[in-house]
Amino acid sequence: MKHAVLLACLAGPAAAQSGAPSFSLPAGCDAYLTVQSESCSVDHHFTCEGDPEGHQRRVSLDEQGMTYVGEIDQETQWINSFHVLSGHTERLESNPVEPASLSELIQGGVDDYDFRTGSAEIGATRYVGQDTLTGRVVTIDGVTLDETTYDITAYDAEGNEIWSAKGNEFISRDWRMFLSGTGTVTTSEGTFENSNRPVEFIFPGETGFLSSQPKHGCGVAISSADILKEYSHDNL
Repeated sequence: MKHAVLLACLAGPAAAQSGAPSFSLPAGCDAYLTVQSESCSVDHHFTCEGDPEGHQRRVSLDEQGMTYVGEIDQETQWINSFHVLSGHTERLESNPVEPASLSELIQGGVDDYDFRTGSAEIGATRYVGQDTLTGRVVTIDGVTLDETTYDITAYDAEGNEIWSAKGNEFISRDWRMFLSGTGTVTTSEGTFENSNRPVEFIFPGETGFLSSQPKHGCGVAISSADILKEYSHDNL
């Protein structure tokens, strides 16, 4: 499914259980989780018929609307990403030097990666980094998560550093996904800090499932937070 088709299908709100606007996914797609985070964002996680086994998709929204649509595989490799605010797409190139592997992280506590994405809008980007389990287990809204540290650097096709980021995130072993935490990102514009930890996990049948409205930390002008969201480890 092309991102443009998915965006068109997602553009029209349906009636939510609470009366507020909610997302209506494309035919053949089923959502299983909504995550409300603390920095005015809401994510919807879903799967679609016809995708390879283990693949899952995510759409993210802020107060203005959609900001990101992405697809990962069962090892959390970034298969496709569409960054709505910048208007660029990225697709994982084949034969990475060191593919990202959630299984390796869970089994050994550390996962190094070195891979490239291609983009018609911005060209090739190389991502090099490491995820490490801290050994700390946290429970947020009844959901058990493992804390990680991450350190990632992005380079352009000529090998010049574009940005780097480091901080703490979480993984869900059950859902096989990363969830945002706290961190810093350094770009040519400076270094910025932000936190976008999950606050609520909402499941099918519960009030707020597939809501198009973020709930927490909204109405505050924090440009550094917007910059960090764009380069978030789980948002590429």
